[in-house]
Amino acid sequence: MTSSIVIADDHPLYRAALVQTIQSFSDTFGPLECTACSSLTEVHHCIEAGNVKPNLVLLDLHMPDINGFSGLMDLRANFPQIPIAIISGDDSSKAIDRAKQLGAVGFISKSLEANELQNIIQKLLDGALSFDTTGNEQDLEWQEFARRIASLTPHQFRVFNMLSQGRLNKQIAYDLEITEPTVKSHVTAILRKLGLRKRTEVILLSQKFEALSQA
Repeated sequence: MTSSIVIADDHPLYRAALVQTIQSFSDTFGPLECTACSSLTEVHHCIEAGNVKPNLVLLDLHMPDINGFSGLMDLRANFPQIPIAIISGDDSSKAIDRAKQLGAVGFISKSLEANELQNIIQKLLDGALSFDTTGNEQDLEWQEFARRIASLTPHQFRVFNMLSQGRLNKQIAYDLEITEPTVKSHVTAILRKLGLRKRTEVILLSQKFEALSQA
């Protein structure tokens, strides 16, 4: 059975090298199909068009249409059944902890040797988690935001993203092809789960969350 891996990274040389390295593991893993994407938008197009049915997505933290961990949050909301692992040059314990808190299945440092990468990919394809658990840095404020946002359903998260952009209920309903009463219901649930009272607080919370993502 062929395993399908989507590699999302905007650096052409690293992306090509990663594809080549992972495909070389086929002698051990069996048939491997790697799809390279240079943006989050490309990942969406590949999956939504049915071009690929990935067993795993390897997602870089820093691409033109990704702001920190927003890409991971987006894919987790839109494709909750697909395992997402982060690949990054920032392998601090804080970055690893945050990836885990937001639902990634693993964290891959760009400084890994090929044999280490092979072991991690094998674990991830087998359905296991792979994180460096040596770090113990904690950011209580970040964890609280992560806990609240992780409690949103996929539909609520999409509405949350649009609320964060200052979109009106009518605009959200049109874009998501749902009714305005449904949007209102989602907004009420979002405010309750996030412990907020009004829509403007959603924008402020989102901005603060993004700032902490970059910290």
